[in-house]
Amino acid sequence: MLVLVAPGQGAQTPGFLTPWLDLPGAADRIAAWSDAIGLDLAHYGTKADADEIRDTSVAQPLLVAAGLLSAAALDASPNAVAGHSVGEITAAALAGVIGDEAALRLVRTRGLAMAEAAAVTETGMAALLGGDPDVSVAHLEKLGLTPANVNGAGQIVAAGTAAQIAALVEDKPEGVRRVVPLKVAGAFHTSHMAPAVDRLREAAAELKPADPAVTYVSNADGKAVATGDEVISRLVGQVANPVRWDLCMETFKELGVTALIEACPGGTLTGLAKRALPGVQTLALKTPDDLDAARALISEHAGA
Repeated sequence: MLVLVAPGQGAQTPGFLTPWLDLPGAADRIAAWSDAIGLDLAHYGTKADADEIRDTSVAQPLLVAAGLLSAAALDASPNAVAGHSVGEITAAALAGVIGDEAALRLVRTRGLAMAEAAAVTETGMAALLGGDPDVSVAHLEKLGLTPANVNGAGQIVAAGTAAQIAALVEDKPEGVRRVVPLKVAGAFHTSHMAPAVDRLREAAAELKPADPAVTYVSNADGKAVATGDEVISRLVGQVANPVRWDLCMETFKELGVTALIEACPGGTLTGLAKRALPGVQTLALKTPDDLDAARALISEHAGA
């Protein structure tokens, strides 16, 4: 049983889209999406530096475009899909809930709205590596921080004001090995993002979603969602609510997943899966050179 997953913000690196644009039709597809949303995806994915693609309004459309482009090149038929944070929009398109262009339009609105919300107060996020989840969550709450991403495999991402993040770096929870500030420009999946929810809800109201064609696992609670309307409702609400990737991985276990492929720019979610899902084969799509190995994995596991 194969699950195809899509990473969230922070997975992007300068130039990561470059090799993908050499695939037949890829440059034309990126150009069409760029025109549709008024953002030069090819420029940001090939020539922009780390600071430019850290911008939330750029990073989010770029990640969804890359995920859709790599999945199209793979031409997979997964048994299930899921996405981390903004990757859920990629997953919704992969499941047939919305079309590719609709996904890009929605994520463009999401990125702009979240960037605007993030500009109100200086906020950020940091990953806690190691430690007991219950101890860490209690410590975060004491510091006024939100456990915005509970990722499993010994990783929680805290979010809050810059001052709160700085306090966390100086005062780690017991058992945590390191606190690593993330390359994101806001406290995503917290109350700081509440203004973006209304903007996204307005944009989502124009969509005409279909029900998922494959199992769609929501990162709100790890549950499979059966209707397109519910998928869209969760996409809107998750902007200001925590990501429970740990529960997604629990659902993968329950579904009997035997292989996990992560869409471009892969690496983050496969890393978590290697630690939390022993025995599950994983593969990250980083460049087109990974496609052959991914296809071999699909032939062995999809539909099993």
